[in-house]
Amino acid sequence: MREYLEALRATKPRRGRKRTVESITTRLDRIEREMRDASPLFELQLVQERRDLGAEIEVLRERVDIAPIEDEFVKVAASYSSSKGITYASWRDVGVDAAVLKRAGISRSTQR
Repeated sequence: MREYLEALRATKPRRGRKRTVESITTRLDRIEREMRDASPLFELQLVQERRDLGAEIEVLRERVDIAPIEDEFVKVAASYSSSKGITYASWRDVGVDAAVLKRAGISRSTQR
């Protein structure tokens, strides 16, 4: 359960334009040029942005293959749901796709 929900959270699309490794790399190059003439305070901000972007690139490169985790979730989700009193709506609220719930045997009608 936990591994699947964490993978969902990690791969959840974010609002706005999707960033790519290439777009981040372009910004990192621009940061390097901006740092040459930056005031000390602006340099500090740029250094932090560079660190944040570096971490973001690592996350993008470590994309989780959610399929095997999802398959394991499907195997146990119905019994977990039943034993913990988790409703279809609650699963949907945390981002579990309706098709995944259907595969797991959890429907709107399978309420407590």
